[in-house]
Amino acid sequence: MHISRFGSVASRHKVQLGAALSAVALAVTGLAVPNATAAPKPITIGISVSLSGDFSGDGKATQQGYKIWATWQNAHGGILGRPVVLKFLSDASSPTQVVTNYQKFITSDKVDFVLGPYSTKLTKPASDIANRYHYVMLEGIGGGPSVFSRGLKNVFDVSASATYQLVTYAKWLAATQKPQPIAYATMDDPFIQPMVDFAKAYLDKKGFTDAVYKVYPAETTDFSPIASAVAASGAKIAILGTMPPDGYSMIQNFIQAKYNPEQLILASGPDQGADFTKSVGITNTEGIMVPNTWIPTSNYPGNKDMVALYIKTYGGDINAINADVPEAFAAGQVLAQAVNKVGSTSNVKLQAYLHSGAKFTSVQGPVQFAPDGENSGAAPYVFQWQKGQYVPVLPLGGPDKVSPIETLRPAWGTTPGM
Repeated sequence: MHISRFGSVASRHKVQLGAALSAVALAVTGLAVPNATAAPKPITIGISVSLSGDFSGDGKATQQGYKIWATWQNAHGGILGRPVVLKFLSDASSPTQVVTNYQKFITSDKVDFVLGPYSTKLTKPASDIANRYHYVMLEGIGGGPSVFSRGLKNVFDVSASATYQLVTYAKWLAATQKPQPIAYATMDDPFIQPMVDFAKAYLDKKGFTDAVYKVYPAETTDFSPIASAVAASGAKIAILGTMPPDGYSMIQNFIQAKYNPEQLILASGPDQGADFTKSVGITNTEGIMVPNTWIPTSNYPGNKDMVALYIKTYGGDINAINADVPEAFAAGQVLAQAVNKVGSTSNVKLQAYLHSGAKFTSVQGPVQFAPDGENSGAAPYVFQWQKGQYVPVLPLGGPDKVSPIETLRPAWGTTPGM
């Protein structure tokens, strides 16, 4: 995700303009200052999150990721030895409201820094406002190509960008499978469609053909015609550019139509943990794949702490953690590393340092920014549901241990070995 970015990654649908503003403030302190007459001035960070509207599920997970990061960061000395305080405003999934929120953070609240919202659709207008006031915007869940094609120098994505999210799967497919027809369907979304189109272009060059290629508007609510077209193609491989709602609906339609592709990969949805298994049924998850930028069991810096802190705070288990959580957490990690290195709260100095080729670490892995702000150091993973577990299967030969990939999905409702 987040699609993510994920947008994971997650529900980037039509937005409701003019939604009412609701404010949610969180102060994360807990930084002890022994032998001091006064606590140091906090580092304030403004973040717009979608607590209602079409992106509300992902917006809440994004907020959780930022909150967990702030708690963790304060337990590790804060930023510049000062406690981190997060200021949240809800944008109600609206591009209009997200602009208002960031303008308030910068001009009225005079926050030290801002971090990005959820989705490409909200990150674009948000980063425009930040740029107007010479603020850096680090983010992890707005990686659509349109964010980076405008020539802005202030926006930086710590996650793998949208264009390359499916490239790991496409390369594996071309290397292991004979060329054949593939069924493609994708939402017309600035983050999701580039994922599918880049994979399609790569596979086209390798001799694969299109059994069907469907693009549907983000406003679509009835996904059965799209699912029916994919099912009617009879393709053994289906690559779908979906968010959770449409992805879940398509799987349900495939089950009813008895369309059982041997390989099925979705751009987003299967990475949503318990939400996914509840929506399609745990016995229908076997063999389904999804790209992602994070491994729950990773040994990257801070990951084990983040997972433990999330479970302690919000409950559940490791497989129930939404992919938006580490994407937000990673944005905070890189902000802290960069500001501590710069040694000041100057956004101008921060921007210059982020463009210097400096390398950072995060719960998602290495981060190094290309001139356009994309993370040129990222290496997307591919996950697959196997026997009720969400496990990494690609890339092969990478730094993390991965499970053998299931190349042939079983029939719906069956899970071998369970």
